[in-house]
Amino acid sequence: MFISTKKCEGIGDCIKECPTQAIKMVDGKAFSCITCGACAEVCPNQAIIKNKYGGYVVDRAKCNACGLCEFTCPINIIKIEEGVVKGICARCGICKETCPLDARLDAFDMIEDKRLKFLESLNVSIPSTALSTPQITTESKMVERPSMVTDLDKCTLCRRCEYYCPTNAIMVNLDQKGVCSNCRICEDLCPAEAITDTTIDPEKCTLCLQCVKECPNEAIYVDDFQVKIRKPEDESLTGNIISCLNCGLCVEACAKGALQMINGKIRCDPNLCQDCENMDCVEVCPVGTLRPLEDGTGIQGYCVSCGRCVKACDIEEARSQEKITWDGTVSSDCISCGTCAEICPKDAITLKRGTIEVDLDKCILCEKCAIHCPVDAIPRTTMRKKAIKEGFTLIDDKLCMQCSLCSKICPEEAISETEDGRMVVDETKCIYCGACSNVCPARAVIFDREFELSQ
Repeated sequence: MFISTKKCEGIGDCIKECPTQAIKMVDGKAFSCITCGACAEVCPNQAIIKNKYGGYVVDRAKCNACGLCEFTCPINIIKIEEGVVKGICARCGICKETCPLDARLDAFDMIEDKRLKFLESLNVSIPSTALSTPQITTESKMVERPSMVTDLDKCTLCRRCEYYCPTNAIMVNLDQKGVCSNCRICEDLCPAEAITDTTIDPEKCTLCLQCVKECPNEAIYVDDFQVKIRKPEDESLTGNIISCLNCGLCVEACAKGALQMINGKIRCDPNLCQDCENMDCVEVCPVGTLRPLEDGTGIQGYCVSCGRCVKACDIEEARSQEKITWDGTVSSDCISCGTCAEICPKDAITLKRGTIEVDLDKCILCEKCAIHCPVDAIPRTTMRKKAIKEGFTLIDDKLCMQCSLCSKICPEEAISETEDGRMVVDETKCIYCGACSNVCPARAVIFDREFELSQ
């Protein structure tokens, strides 16, 4: 909840700006809704809903102004005026931004402030990172998962790791088709040792065509009884490499128990996996590597942590097994759109104004939040990326409270107020990020969108 500190002098700017009238003056101090959720529990129409910010909003389309929330409120701040419920905090953060004395704090911020003051009182050396206000973490800890990762600065997209992966858990997509990627798999397979440095010795070549069949980029061909390799015009290849993250979402979704996480490694029993009509495991895969086998006898694309890709890669440290960690920090590019909170399969993310809070006990580092983040504010290790393809945003005039929160939070300035007080959306500017929908305390924003794979 938001609280007022001893700095509060009762100026009242927070009260004037609060869009839901959830703050009142008590003995010269600003006092607000404590977001306890009692109102939501007693609402017979389920019209009071917890939003992505951790606060509560009223669905006025469901609310019949029965008054149970008003009678139940433990601090008597909820009131009903002209059929509209007011006094419930949506945790939009406007009060904190408005206060000229910085007297309004998130309860977490207050706890963190006390922690730092305690450390200072001990006269210990405090790292500069600890002195800055953290953006997300609820505790001083990290979430981690073991994974096979690619150093994108060193990787040449040669496709060796993809070819030698026994479960097809690596996918390399090259922009250049039909040209040699210098994977040297043909050298590995040639029984006559006729290929060296992607050059074929016609005297040694027996035309067994093993290289033609196995070339992952279809760059080897036969011309007039000679095997030839089609070289790229530019030596540097472009594209992306996607591999299983070992996050375990597929394991949780497996209906038959054919997938299990054993000692941090994914294992599959093909006997249980055959003839399964439920493909939820495939649907939840955040990077799209998990897919059915062509013969329908099971699935492929899950990493078994065998390390064969690391051994096959002959570029030093381009592929390695590492422990991926995250402390929940996001960049200042965050626009409070709430996409991450909406997409998170573990409900580990709570939206804040300008950042997010992550429950690191719930987070499994599946990176779905980062993959879908429209401004790349969340770090990711995968090259997989989804972008907003299309959508629509509409503000229902009958539900709108004219609080202007949608206009204030919109990163594209696509929402404005008309002369008659209506809030309207400029579709030519709207990027369908969802920030307005998440911040609206009246659930007046009708919003939807569709994502598409961009990388």
